[in-house]
Amino acid sequence: MMPPARIGLFGLLGSGNLGNDGSFEAVLGYLRANHPDARISVMCGGPEVVASRYELETTALHWYSREYRTASGPGALVAKALGKVVDIGRTAAWVRRQDLVIVPGMGVLESTLPLRPWGFPYSLLLLSASGRLVGTKVALVSVGASASGHRATRSIFGWAARLASYRSYRDEPSREAVRVLGVDVTADRVYPDLAFALPVPAEAVVPRSVGVGVMAYHGGNDDRPRAGELYDSYVDTMTRFVAKLLGDGRQVRLFIGDQADRQVADEIIAELRSPLLSAPKTSTLDELMRAMAAVETVVATRYHNVLCALKLAKPTLSLGYATKNDVLMTQLGLGEFCRPVRDIEVDDLLSRFTELEDRADELRRTLAERGAEQTRLLEAQFAELSAAFLPEGVR
Repeated sequence: MMPPARIGLFGLLGSGNLGNDGSFEAVLGYLRANHPDARISVMCGGPEVVASRYELETTALHWYSREYRTASGPGALVAKALGKVVDIGRTAAWVRRQDLVIVPGMGVLESTLPLRPWGFPYSLLLLSASGRLVGTKVALVSVGASASGHRATRSIFGWAARLASYRSYRDEPSREAVRVLGVDVTADRVYPDLAFALPVPAEAVVPRSVGVGVMAYHGGNDDRPRAGELYDSYVDTMTRFVAKLLGDGRQVRLFIGDQADRQVADEIIAELRSPLLSAPKTSTLDELMRAMAAVETVVATRYHNVLCALKLAKPTLSLGYATKNDVLMTQLGLGEFCRPVRDIEVDDLLSRFTELEDRADELRRTLAERGAEQTRLLEAQFAELSAAFLPEGVR
């Protein structure tokens, strides 16, 4: 009899990003259903949260606990540098204990938001290189990727992808971005985002209610000098848009996709002070979908806010900060309801929102049909993973 498979899950999990954790939950659900005897451990950014929430063995992603904070002095710089060296051995030792390591979705090869090459990209490279060194398979499953203007980031992403044993992408532009890095993607497949595998909650819908997904938007890597200006402009526009909805007598729920977004929701609530306005506390994608299920329509910025709305068959207006938002909306049949977050104006938002509501019944039917296909495709990918890497435990 074969011993239980040892499976590792790797990423910025338990760190406050609901989309990352939702992708993780989708893979965890697949493993527990199809490989219930597997021994699962997680190397992640929030080991205490993951261990408590999912009752799993965890290992911290970094030796230096303040890895994602700006170094404030010579001591912190030395500790960060030392941590990079220590993490080589730590990562290899953890990978050696696994038969398979899965990176569950997420934008692990993206640089659409501010990103340092020696942060998570370096960690991902250590993972893939360790897998090659110790003979453990590393699978990048339904991941997101994008072009980077930073030479070091491109090089690190390229090698991290090249050294992986399995790669699939959540959209065609991600696959193309990895091809441009010099990686042979001939055998790589495109599957939906993993969050489409999560169950859909059933909640009573409040008539004419609107969900507004907000984000602590500061632009991308090239926008660091004007990050504060972009943030203030975004918050002002969203506040005025929400005020118009409230003035029309609508209930509005504010949603976040990362705990960093909570500040934006708090600012809007403090400015408008309306009994019709609320911001449900959500710390998982399941909680977000349950809260979102009660609204009729959604206007959102973060990718996984948009995805949850589409999965729930909610007519949705996307205020995108990256190509992935537009690609997702187009795949689900709502490509005409995309707006770039940099150029949003309240009057334009209201006009597009009115059209969205006028076509709500038609859009719900389209979303229900296309959403079912996304789920089916993910089931096929999970079967492919089991056949390729875990044949003894398939049920």
